[in-house]
Amino acid sequence: MKLVTWNTQWCCGLDGVVSPQRIVEGARAMGDFDVLCLQEIASGYGAMPGGPGDQPAELSALLPGFQLFFGAAVDEFDPEGRRQRFGNVIATRLPVSRVQHHPLPWPADPDVTSMPRMCTVLTLTSPELGPLRVMTTHLEYYSSKQRTAQARTLLALHAEACEQAAAPPKADYEGPFQPKLHTKEVILCGDFNMAASDPAHATLRERLRDAWSLVHGNAPHAPTFRLFDRRYGPDAVSYDFVFVSDGLAPRVRRIEVDLVTRASDHQPVFVEFGD
Repeated sequence: MKLVTWNTQWCCGLDGVVSPQRIVEGARAMGDFDVLCLQEIASGYGAMPGGPGDQPAELSALLPGFQLFFGAAVDEFDPEGRRQRFGNVIATRLPVSRVQHHPLPWPADPDVTSMPRMCTVLTLTSPELGPLRVMTTHLEYYSSKQRTAQARTLLALHAEACEQAAAPPKADYEGPFQPKLHTKEVILCGDFNMAASDPAHATLRERLRDAWSLVHGNAPHAPTFRLFDRRYGPDAVSYDFVFVSDGLAPRVRRIEVDLVTRASDHQPVFVEFGD
């Protein structure tokens, strides 16, 4: 199974051009992905640089054979009553059993700007890996307080899913109470807006494994942010990670970062799983 995760900056490249097609082509250049996780996807924010348009619809048209799920962290209306949404996408060609959209904590932190954050979770079945959950998210950039709370909630969501897998609820009849596919195996990916040295990264590693370290050992993470655009700081850093459950850790075969593309202000991450 192959997965790409990428913070797209609403598909706006460093040249100022907004192009969902370029994002899809860039992801495909990394590998024939089965799952594509994108952060910072916009719909309706016409005043944003490049005028994003309805990006979930555009991406869906660019990905025939895939189901696409858009989780809006921000869902609001402008003064003229036009709907505006901003969030994350998971697209997959694998069979999907369930989709969940979880809002993440947004504790008050009045000294910085911030916005709501969320996590989309797909429960799907991979021919190679079996049932698993794919979680994608984009944590707060400006507030360490909020980012830490969000990381703890992600870990709590995983812990709850593992408990459900170990002791699933009783199912008596069809309809919403019908049996659900539960699994303790998970891939958590996205833009975490923190370095590997951040305490919130250690929080996630309490129950999850960093896929980069599984493949590359103690080698530093390849940079995924500020590689070309230094508006947010002088040094290139790695903010985009892939975490996996213990059961999937031995199945991680390859993980790499595209260090060339300028289709976003972040670099995409590719990970491949196998037997």
